[in-house]
Amino acid sequence: MAHIYIYSPSGAVRDKAAFKRGVARLKKLGHEVELDANALSRQTRFAGDDATRLSAIQRAAASGADVAMISRGGYGLTRILPELPYKALAKSIDKGTQFVGLSDFTAFQNALLAKTGAVTWAGPALGEDFGAEQPDDIMEACFDDMLSGQGEGAGWRLSAACVKAQTKTDGVWARDALLWGGNLTVLCSLLGTPFFPQVKQGVLFLEDVGEHPYRIERMLTQLLHAGVLAQQKAIVLGQFTQYKLTPHDQGFQMQSVVNWLRAHTKVPVLTDLPFGHVPTKVCLPVGQRVSLLVENRDALLLWAHGSH
Repeated sequence: MAHIYIYSPSGAVRDKAAFKRGVARLKKLGHEVELDANALSRQTRFAGDDATRLSAIQRAAASGADVAMISRGGYGLTRILPELPYKALAKSIDKGTQFVGLSDFTAFQNALLAKTGAVTWAGPALGEDFGAEQPDDIMEACFDDMLSGQGEGAGWRLSAACVKAQTKTDGVWARDALLWGGNLTVLCSLLGTPFFPQVKQGVLFLEDVGEHPYRIERMLTQLLHAGVLAQQKAIVLGQFTQYKLTPHDQGFQMQSVVNWLRAHTKVPVLTDLPFGHVPTKVCLPVGQRVSLLVENRDALLLWAHGSH
């Protein structure tokens, strides 16, 4: 099967049991798993100091693996973006290594896209996904499609509320549009830096975890007022999870944010994308040209066959 290199570019591994389960699961699926020398390192909350994590990224780029997968997200990549080995990473990808992850990995993906145009994959992390007590079938199937190059797209079912809110007719909503995005908080932290991709006529997908809806809205207002949203063909919202509403909200919730966003941009906004800090997640090629099709309650992102 595949040679998978596991490394830790961000936060220290907190759940060692999940890490071990993830390695065992990948091996059971027939993959060769190679662990970076510092995969389980720790310095305060990080998987080693900045130099240690940079070295891990360099080793991942030089590994010749089919896939370089993060152990987990957390925080740490924005600290080292100026020092990332962009040319080596792009060369590694060109030779066939697919870099996959999510959450804090959004910084890596968008910086690499801005600097080189290289395609990476928004997808599973070792501990959170393959290390789950019962790994999700759809997640694993999407990962297999990515590995084999057979994946041609990702489809999902829109909620009735999403369909009702649309003013755009069914059909092709975007063609040959650059797919980009990831974790909203991390993406916003790149705005105004050389690591924020200047994407026009793209499809922007977003997710987040542990952020109250008002915080989500505040970050969306930043992207709105910066002119980023108006330049897109579509905005696709994934899963926003693990937050708590309070009595003070008086009915303000995530749907309120979606309604507000739709009222303040002419760009179509789709919801319900199965991606984020949830068990069921698709794999998405960040930096790849895609088409977006919508027909009634069915949405479909399509990319060229075997393009990575």
